[in-house]
Amino acid sequence: MGRKRLRVRRPRGLPEVLSAAVVALAVLFLAFQMAAAAVRALKDAWPFLLALVLLAGAIGAWQIARTMQRRRSDAERLATLRITLAEFDAMDDRQFEHALRDLLIRDGWPARRVGGSGDQAADVISDHTHRGRIVVQAKHTRVGGKVGSSVMYAVKGTAGPAHRADHAVVVTNGTFTRDAMAWGDRHGVHWVDRDRLRSWAEKGTALHELLALSARTRRARFRRAA
Repeated sequence: MGRKRLRVRRPRGLPEVLSAAVVALAVLFLAFQMAAAAVRALKDAWPFLLALVLLAGAIGAWQIARTMQRRRSDAERLATLRITLAEFDAMDDRQFEHALRDLLIRDGWPARRVGGSGDQAADVISDHTHRGRIVVQAKHTRVGGKVGSSVMYAVKGTAGPAHRADHAVVVTNGTFTRDAMAWGDRHGVHWVDRDRLRSWAEKGTALHELLALSARTRRARFRRAA
């Protein structure tokens, strides 16, 4: 069966016409009352609305200025030092450690390479005035290589007791296993894989911005655990 079309029947006769007119006037009156109430509400609330508009504008301007400043800072860092993933892949272990040290120096961390036998899971160490001490474990791999959880365990175990670190980071030109990343996230061991390394070395994002490293060294995880 076909669907029945809904038809509006026109008023018939004077009584129905008058009734329809009364309903229409009532609807118009109600709409007018609602519009008047809305105008009164806006009139009473305009200082608050103006303040909201100004606040939103200020926040928007601040965000734009912050973005522009970040881009200028990234461009300045890239002008100082930029390393591509292809260049990292062509390095040996020692060159990789020196490159990470140089990137930290570029970002304002007075870093030094300490890697070698008996380094106790630290290849680069830096002491920052405001952000404390960072320990970096460098894991240079062949293209497509993965870093496992055992590296995270070693870094966690020595960052505080051996190095008095505020931040611990494992950096690779490869990738991490899923378990390694999850374990590092749970236990405060930061990780920089191939994608993050590109953001750091090629795009100019500072490491402390990339990893959101805290500047409150007195509350640092590894100093407390030491």
